[in-house]
Amino acid sequence: MIVRIMGEGQWTLADSHVVELSKLDDELLTEMEGGDVEGFRRTLRALLDAVRRLGEPLPDDALESSELILPAPDASLEEVREMLSDDGLIPG
Repeated sequence: MIVRIMGEGQWTLADSHVVELSKLDDELLTEMEGGDVEGFRRTLRALLDAVRRLGEPLPDDALESSELILPAPDASLEEVREMLSDDGLIPG
């Protein structure tokens, strides 16, 4: 799977890592719904760190189609809310 972090680049992740990312996505959604800005920041950071840790970065000149697009680390709660589907940032 190809994941893009807005403003940073793309990473290739094995499909087996989707479970870990989905757990963080569920936490993020709960924090957003509850208006927990501090928790939202912490969990967004953890989600993006997991992509960086588990994935292999693609070269900057690679233009692959991203299956998943995640917000930039400094995205506001409102900006992330606009990116959400009913399932959160990660479908499924």
